[in-house]
Amino acid sequence: MKHHKYSILLLSLFTLGSCHNMLDVEPHTFSSGENYYENEGQFLRAVNGAYGSLQELYTVDHFFPMTEMVADNTNYQFDASDRGAQQREEIDEFLITPTNNYVTRTWDMLYRNIQQVNVIIDRIEPVEFSDESLKARYRGEAQFLRAMQYFHLVRLFGGVPLVVHEVEDPEGAFSEGRASVEAVYEQILADVNAAIASLPESYSGGDIGRATKGAALTLLGEVHMTLHNYGDAADAFEQVLNLGYDLLPNYADNFDPAFKNNAESIFAIQFDAGLQTEASNFIFMFGPRNAKDELIGFSGNLGGSNIPTPSIYRAYEDGDVRRDASITMFSDASNADFEESKAFDGDIPFIGKYYHPPFLEDGRADENWPVYRYSHVLLMLAEALNETGGDPYPYINAVRERAGLDPLSGLGEDAFREAVAHEQRVELAFENHRWYQLLRTGKAVEVMTEHGIEEKERLNRLSSASYMIDPHKLLFPIPAREIRLNGFEQNPGW
Repeated sequence: MKHHKYSILLLSLFTLGSCHNMLDVEPHTFSSGENYYENEGQFLRAVNGAYGSLQELYTVDHFFPMTEMVADNTNYQFDASDRGAQQREEIDEFLITPTNNYVTRTWDMLYRNIQQVNVIIDRIEPVEFSDESLKARYRGEAQFLRAMQYFHLVRLFGGVPLVVHEVEDPEGAFSEGRASVEAVYEQILADVNAAIASLPESYSGGDIGRATKGAALTLLGEVHMTLHNYGDAADAFEQVLNLGYDLLPNYADNFDPAFKNNAESIFAIQFDAGLQTEASNFIFMFGPRNAKDELIGFSGNLGGSNIPTPSIYRAYEDGDVRRDASITMFSDASNADFEESKAFDGDIPFIGKYYHPPFLEDGRADENWPVYRYSHVLLMLAEALNETGGDPYPYINAVRERAGLDPLSGLGEDAFREAVAHEQRVELAFENHRWYQLLRTGKAVEVMTEHGIEEKERLNRLSSASYMIDPHKLLFPIPAREIRLNGFEQNPGW
């Protein structure tokens, strides 16, 4: 088969970002030249740049629609005048096509990061380091990041091109075509186990925020949960229990910039409003369109994306402190112009987790994005133990106690399975885990079909074709550009 390999060639031309704190270096152009990777300092910049790519993944408006808005936790605030948001709406309503730009951009950014870490992994071995454990750590950080990106790709798209070496020229790009799902998971497990062996348990000073052994073990556990290897998952999570993490007394503090990288934070995308290129922007994407200066303190347009649904609002039990910590209501007469306000007595909800004013007037915020928190580990461990005959109650009840809820006891296996799924939904709401949870538990078609019925009843704008949850739509289509340029087969049904 003739392969046209132009799209991934661009990966080697992107620039690397930098992160404040543990990534406190000036941005450097990403280089794969023969003369660059020759010393420790250059590899440090390269690893920092790979972390910097994660910042962009979380501050543009295409990744969260594919991991949270596609599920039942959030939708969007419709504005007929903003046709630029149409492709986000297509994702939310399951009207997506292979030409959707949000899907293409997510694919591009994940592979860009993979190319960056491949260069590090391929070139680091012959370079002399004053401390060989530092070399091993850099390699482990790169392997952790590669595993994480492929874990996103395989869950979103199924079998994908498995690129594990530096792409040096167009002829080397995607030459193997799409790998099987099994082969992708094999590579993920190899990378994450290698990372576990070489990453430290913690960091100090400016290195805080980098990938740790705890982050890699948590990733390993979630991979095994997805593969239904519950015993292996429980083993990984139980190792995390011994690494010194703990629940914060106050749930809301997990998202407050004043408590970054706290005892509950296992891995978070690092942001700093003090640096123009390193700030987060979640509230500016998620805040109600009509709020503007009432919420952010200066004139500006908000995105109206990732708006909490009535379904997630109702999901919190009476007395659950997490609802008010996660969802904030915007009250204004202009809400009457938007259908979304009808289910909330004229208010429009937005994600309060990421709302901590005051903000800088050029649209800079200071929140980190939580990827893995200790409460997530406790709930996944409880789920795994329920599947293997262990005692799950200490772990789920620790999370519920922090939320102000009564403990659970005496549930059968099926009832506990539903209880822990519910607990994960509300504990991790708006943290980009809901779609993956529905996929791995086999509930996506059932839950999203029911969700679609409710959405059609309350939103007149939806068409009869909206929320037709055919099984093939559980995977996103391979971007049409990749089909055209590389000759890949499309996912069945698309």
